[in-house]
Amino acid sequence: MKLSVGVFFGGRSVEHEVSVITAVQAMHAMDKARYEVLPFYTTKEGVLYTGDALFEIERYRDIAALLALCTPVVLQRRRDGVYAMRAEPKRFGSNELGRVDVAFPAVHGTNTEDGSLQGFFETLLLPYAGCDVLSSALGMDKMAQKQVLKDAGLPVLDAICFHTRDYVRDAEAMLNNIEARFGYPVIVKPVNLGSSVGIGVANDREALRAAIDQASGFAFRLLCERAVGQLREINCAVLGDYEEVVPSFLEEPVTSGEILSYTDKYLSGGGAKQGQKGAGMSGARRRLPADLPPEKAQEIRELALAAFHALGCNGVVRIDFLIDTADGDRVYINEPNTIPGSLAFYLFQPAGIPYDRLIDRLIELALKRQRERATLIFSYETNIFDTKQTGALKGIKGMKG
Repeated sequence: MKLSVGVFFGGRSVEHEVSVITAVQAMHAMDKARYEVLPFYTTKEGVLYTGDALFEIERYRDIAALLALCTPVVLQRRRDGVYAMRAEPKRFGSNELGRVDVAFPAVHGTNTEDGSLQGFFETLLLPYAGCDVLSSALGMDKMAQKQVLKDAGLPVLDAICFHTRDYVRDAEAMLNNIEARFGYPVIVKPVNLGSSVGIGVANDREALRAAIDQASGFAFRLLCERAVGQLREINCAVLGDYEEVVPSFLEEPVTSGEILSYTDKYLSGGGAKQGQKGAGMSGARRRLPADLPPEKAQEIRELALAAFHALGCNGVVRIDFLIDTADGDRVYINEPNTIPGSLAFYLFQPAGIPYDRLIDRLIELALKRQRERATLIFSYETNIFDTKQTGALKGIKGMKG
């Protein structure tokens, strides 16, 4: 009997379109002999749909027309599992659209990748691939992850985190604090976004104001850190869980400016396969493998594994690094991507792990975690409503002693 895999994507995120690309790639890579693949697309308004038209990337050019071919759904937990049901029930016939055995999130950004969707799966008792609620939340919050990694003895850049409200109250004091702490150049980032959205580099005070204004449009909490002047960016993905991990090949993204931008990642183009329609992160320009001395490559792989464990990750996570070439090629962990674009499959293929096998492993890890959690105690066998036994509810309106 096939395993029913629900692929969840879209959502209220500035990375909505990137999520669609990742999901469609993953659905086409899944072994149809092993899995029944059910697509679940969440619109930017938060409405969940399913339908076969969601497999076709070209249809997303016209969302209204696409949704007209699909069915709004809700997920329902029953004693024997989780089922997709019509959100607008029919008067006659079954409203059941299929059972979901395991969830496969292919989402990016806030309201989805940050633990929100994972928490929804937890309430349904539905096994899901990838990081759990806590590691997903840490992976999205750039300041929280820095603190965890720093406490684990791992190298991260110093940073200031502040609320936009505090900046509005006293902008000059905040600007003075940033200048005194880091000087220039500095980078300003929304704390909880990915795909390089809302990030700006400032080389003077006016540019710093502009970068803060830009980032403030995407988040209420911002992060500021010094910009590494002579920079190389290196990425390494990790596949596994707390027990067994495998690092990927290393890549060096090719940037068009001072930082790797959204355009560099998703819109740059770059050859027959790279830059093709719907290529996502697999189509970005890169050097693969990265041109690094063996000892430096090994250092980065070891740091990637250490960061994966420190954050309690699961599944496939891409760890992004900064190399300060002006400071003896010193390496810093920039950030983890708990659901990387295109699931970083292109980093594992050279290591002999094809995309379909990568997906198999993610599903295996999801089911393993669910089996392990089933051995834990989640309820305590006592009845506090038995007032003869405890008297705990005396005094509550309507209760007799």
